Amino acid sequence: MAGHSKFKNIQYRKGAQDAKRAKLFSKMAREITVAAKTGIPEAEKNPRLRNAIISARAENMPKDRIEKAIQKAVGGNDDAVYEEIRYEGYGPGSVAIIIDVLTDNRNRTASEIRSAFSKNGGSLGETGSLGFVFKRKGVIKFNTDKFDENAFFEHAADAGAEDILSDENEHTAICISENFGNVRDTLTKNIGDPTSAKLEWVPQNLQPINEEQAEKILKFIDILEDNDDVQTVYTNLEVSEEIMDKIKNK
Repeated sequence: MAGHSKFKNIQYRKGAQDAKRAKLFSKMAREITVAAKTGIPEAEKNPRLRNAIISARAENMPKDRIEKAIQKAVGGNDDAVYEEIRYEGYGPGSVAIIIDVLTDNRNRTASEIRSAFSKNGGSLGETGSLGFVFKRKGVIKFNTDKFDENAFFEHAADAGAEDILSDENEHTAICISENFGNVRDTLTKNIGDPTSAKLEWVPQNLQPINEEQAEKILKFIDILEDNDDVQTVYTNLEVSEEIMDKIKNK
């Protein structure tokens, strides 16, 4: 019975991961379609579409799904009119949260987001209320197998990045939003295609939290990301590795 139970648990986890991946691909397909609709449906001539495709490839989204999403816009097979909306507020532990959504029904999404904040100890604020916590910046990421930290630092600095980070998994160049296109294109030319390149809300200060608060905010983020209309969730969350290990092992 123990073996059977363990097998079922593994199956459940894999099923949950597969479901998350399927939802992620659906959200990426929506972004690709909207990007293709709002500009020329060619990645070389449409920066937003190019960034969407780069992100999709980084998540191993199948090529045929990417092409299908573009064709959906080109062929006029998508009658939905999507609206980009940003929600801002605070979650458990006073963690600041920005949520970017892409929705074809503003009222439905607003109701779901309000409900999520209300049921999870959060408070929804006005758009722009977190302008002092986050700044819109370009974030370009590369795998560490292309260059070591010193080489990447030189390339990123020469390209105009204002902040350069490296860990064991990836190199990251951060720049002001106005320079995003130039920094991305320069790095792509000198290094190769990034694993991710997009404008993000980058926190200017972090909010440390304890284990109880971490469990609540991580659950809240999962609920938000499970919403089909939510594209990205940004926070100024700071959790220690010790706390994360405790939560993972529960």
